Amino acid sequence: MSSTSKPVLKIDWATHEAAKYACTNWHYSKSMPVGKMVKVGAWEDGKFIGVVIFSRGASPMLGMAYGLEQIECCELTRVALTKHKTPVSKLLAIAIKFLRKSNSELRLIVSFADTEQGHHGGIYQANGWSYSGQSAEKFDYIAPNGERLLSRQVANSGTVRQFGKVTKCFKRTDCIAVAVQGKHRYLMPLDDAMREQIAPLAKPYPKRTTRTKEQDIGHPPVLGGASPTRALQLDAA
Repeated sequence: MSSTSKPVLKIDWATHEAAKYACTNWHYSKSMPVGKMVKVGAWEDGKFIGVVIFSRGASPMLGMAYGLEQIECCELTRVALTKHKTPVSKLLAIAIKFLRKSNSELRLIVSFADTEQGHHGGIYQANGWSYSGQSAEKFDYIAPNGERLLSRQVANSGTVRQFGKVTKCFKRTDCIAVAVQGKHRYLMPLDDAMREQIAPLAKPYPKRTTRTKEQDIGHPPVLGGASPTRALQLDAA
């Protein structure tokens, strides 16, 4: 097949193993989200090229600002892709269709473009998401061992609770606080009433920075496919 020909695209559910491989190898965070997830995989010509993940996000109050219950709102938490030909906007649009079929109660998807990584949200703009501005500035923390931690990963008490489980953590007073600018927030309404509700929140889209397209969608320019995804590739063939 010619390098310029259109690849055969396959979108299907991804296993946890395949999603983890994509996130740790092809996403700048090098990590999987926590909690309940919906994982949608993508293949080109039978080769696994990555995953789109939706989850409840870091905050259980994600939908409260829009009058929504937890089951009515989710966050797009990962777009982890290796080198590919299909536009990311197309992959994302199909992934959202998969999400809606399996979660009929959903009314809104929220996503954040990380300004610290030079992201401006080009894939959301291409899909017609509404831009509602930047989240508030916050702080990350540098632990005594040099590890960079999110604010929810440190506490003055030395313990944190997440998803009902208490674990030990670094004390905030033992870490160095680092100011982090807010992320760009994008909203995708899933019904007419929600679309009308968030319309007044829409602001002009932010412009692309000088970073490359590969950096903007959160993956390095490397070739894909690996043994952890082989079974999934065969299932999708």
